[in-house]
Amino acid sequence: MKKERLLGWLALFGSAVCFYLATVIISWGKPYVRIDSSHYVLARFIFGFVLVSATFLMEKRLPRCHNLHAILGRAFTNAVAVLFFYKAVEVSTVASANILNMTYPVFVAMLSWFTLRSQRDIPAIFIVVISTFGIWLILKPGLALSGHNEIWGLLSGIFAAFSMIYLTMCRRQHDSSTILFYVFTFGIVMMLPLMARSLFMPNATELFFLVICSLAGVVGQYLLTYGFLYVTAVEGSVISSSRILIAALLGPVLVADPPLDCAGWLGALLIFGANVALALRKRPATPLVQH
Repeated sequence: MKKERLLGWLALFGSAVCFYLATVIISWGKPYVRIDSSHYVLARFIFGFVLVSATFLMEKRLPRCHNLHAILGRAFTNAVAVLFFYKAVEVSTVASANILNMTYPVFVAMLSWFTLRSQRDIPAIFIVVISTFGIWLILKPGLALSGHNEIWGLLSGIFAAFSMIYLTMCRRQHDSSTILFYVFTFGIVMMLPLMARSLFMPNATELFFLVICSLAGVVGQYLLTYGFLYVTAVEGSVISSSRILIAALLGPVLVADPPLDCAGWLGALLIFGANVALALRKRPATPLVQH
């Protein structure tokens, strides 16, 4: 049992690294290719669709939808969250995009106050206030430098929070593979009309960056799903939130992000601390969102 728990921890940490690596790859590709963030999103959905479809073929079963509203809600909000997340990487820094994307537990707490009366938690509101100050510290320096580009990262966190709530509803009636199948399928259907005029046949270099970015994102998603089989929601939330610290520490090294100043570090630590505090107050049955 201890071995399985350790594997769960490693899988979740690996998922955090993979999600961060996907954004690093987008940044690495900027000097070599001109690929809009929406194309990275579409490639990730196509790659994920192929993998999850292969899983169903090997298991000789079909995905069955039992709650259309929850599935569509999860698929739509996930697609928007990923699109805004990759857009944030495109127009701002990798560090701020990852840190602001990981604010979703705070927005889940906010949304739960209004939508789930049975889960209203007054102490959690104080945690939210502290985290909000951390968000302000991350945004304020960035707004002065890059003209509100960091807002995309914050929007990705907000939509990820909605996606979290829908995921909770989906898991009552669907397994992970079924949810992922509809998420990837709807993501493709949603993205294609938006990109009808910008679709192109990638050359070898463009295909390389599209594939490895998609691979990192999808592997991260599967590691997240696997890891939560063996760890508690609290442990999972804390380990997944380590992406905040990974982004803050490695940004200047891997992608030449400007180092966080004192205010930025304080903001990152406040958001990380708020996520941990909210996780400690979280009910065990509450799952973590899958980006």
